[in-house]
Amino acid sequence: MSREEQMIEYMVQDLVEILSETSGMEYDFAMKIIYSSEVYDKLMEPGTGLYRESPGYVYGLLQDELNFGHIVQAEL
Repeated sequence: MSREEQMIEYMVQDLVEILSETSGMEYDFAMKIIYSSEVYDKLMEPGTGLYRESPGYVYGLLQDELNFGHIVQAEL
């Protein structure tokens, strides 16, 4: 596993944990939300560099997507 892949995996784990804890939803349901999100798609594109950001920043992007139906930040 490459360093990028490892960082992406850790980020996804962090996002699932944060989403599960802050919303009170089941871990499995939080995983489904993450894996079907636009944020996840962007994480999987190494060129975006999103996997290098903090989990809090990426979670903010996820919240935007969940609230507005898309990522709001213009840089992505």
